[in-house]
Parts: sequence; C-alpha cells; structure tokens
Amino acid sequence: MRALTLALTLLGALPALSVAAEPTYPPVDAYLMPRDAEIKMARSAAPPSVADHATVKVLTRTGYVVAETGSNGAVCLVMRGFSAPTYTPAELRAIVYDPTIRAPICFTPPSAKTVLPYYELRTTLGLAGKAPDQIASSVQAAYDSGKLPRRTETTFAYMFSAHQHLGPGINAWHPHMMVFAPNHQNAMLGGNPFGGVLPVVTDDAGTPFAVVVIVAGDDQAVHMPAH
Repeated sequence: MRALTLALTLLGALPALSVAAEPTYPPVDAYLMPRDAEIKMARSAAPPSVADHATVKVLTRTGYVVAETGSNGAVCLVMRGFSAPTYTPAELRAIVYDPTIRAPICFTPPSAKTVLPYYELRTTLGLAGKAPDQIASSVQAAYDSGKLPRRTETTFAYMFSAHQHLGPGINAWHPHMMVFAPNHQNAMLGGNPFGGVLPVVTDDAGTPFAVVVIVAGDDQAVHMPAH
C-alpha cells in the first residue's frame, strides 16, 4: 500500500484530506471491484511461477475472503488504501480514505503467515470506519497481545503488477519487492531518499511493521491477460 507509499508527490496530492476538514470514508462499495477482475489483478502482483499457484483473496464489505485456493503457500490480493502506514510517514496514513488505491501484492509463504494478518486486520478496521489513530491503537494492541503473529524474521512480498494505482500522481510505480524487516531504520540502508529507486524504508521505521522497498527492473512488470 502501499507499499504503497512510494513517492513524495503523494504528500501534496490529497487536498480532500487536508487538516482543515475531518476526513470521512466514502461508501464501502467504492473500494470494491468485480470479482473476476480482482482475481486477475491480484495474480498480476507476481511472476507466473508464483502467482499461478497462489491462493487469491478478494475484498468484500467485511474483509478479505478466499476466491481461489492455491498450492504453493503464497497469497495474492489487491490491497486498498487501508494498507497505509500505521505510524509513519504520518502524512500518508490518510490514504485509508482514498477508494481509488489498487495495490496488487503477492505474499510469499512466510509473509502470508506473519504479515498478511496485519494487513487484513487494518482492512477490517478501515471497513468498520475506524480512523488512522484508532487503527494504529487496535493494531498495536493486537500485536502486543499476540493476536497478530510476532515478526521476528525478514519476509517478502511481490508487487510487480503493471496495473498498480498507488496514489494520486503515482499510478503504476516500478515493480518492486516489499521486504518486511522488523525494526529497520532507513539509516541502516544508507539513508536513501524516500520516493527514489534505491532501497528505502517506506513505512513504520523502527517498529515491528517496518517495510523496505527494493525496486526491480521495469521490464519485470506483470500484465493482466487480455481475456
């Protein structure tokens, strides 16, 4: 998500979410997609060697459900704005209110076990109308109590889809790997600039939910089949 938070342009591209007015959620239907289209988009998150054998989940009014069961332990889905950072960058937490975000992602088997439940919880809370601060407190409480899996190892997810829409002015960004690296700080990677193509901590630096983004070549982008 978003992962989703990959360009500085987003920071100034949300006029409807300014501090002058309290943001509100649009109707839930604005976040939903036709089932078959969502399955195709979800599978475009990763190379066919992974996506063709993955489980696919689709979003409903109450959260994600399994649409197709795979065999390799990977799980592909299309994240919405609910996948915004929990803590930092604080400016980007407001993308939960943006129903246009479409962020296909395919979790490898380890991250499907330890990271996917975090994004599913965030999504369920957003669909229930919880604001970013409420989402953050609920997520932290779930992690502290053990309701969310502990993150003790680095895990990975693919975001290679050519059909990403990661926010206003970003649309389909470079294919990239999401690296879930607990407690990493950007300084540990050399302090590379946010929004560039060098490895960078994009979300929640210094927390168990820290995300490192590593860009792949644009020729690796995965397109949905025409039919």
